[in-house]
Amino acid sequence: MRIGELAEATGASPRALRHYEAAGLIASERAPNGYRVFDASAVVRVRNIRHLLEVGLTLEDVEVFLPCLDGDVTAAPPSERNLRVATERLAVLDQRIAAQTAVRDRLAAAIVEATGGRVRPMA
Repeated sequence: MRIGELAEATGASPRALRHYEAAGLIASERAPNGYRVFDASAVVRVRNIRHLLEVGLTLEDVEVFLPCLDGDVTAAPPSERNLRVATERLAVLDQRIAAQTAVRDRLAAAIVEATGGRVRPMA
């Protein structure tokens, strides 16, 4: 199937598919006219990649899941390595949330102070 057909079947944009290919997550052959041609099995792989990205992993994180991208990644028991990557990503997200919450709290306090308490930002 050509890149547009794969995009339509998976909901990924052609640009995203080219990005996944450049990252080594999917592969294509070249037709005589130079167009990318993907195997039908790429549909499952791309759907799994998109699922892993949607839950918060990065493309770099997804590389660890390569051995299981052609199956049901949501039903397969995770390996120790996959769990470690997911847990590390969760810790990074928690750190970012904590940092943003601290910034938000400082800004809210500055607004209250600047307005003498007349304006109280919503929590």
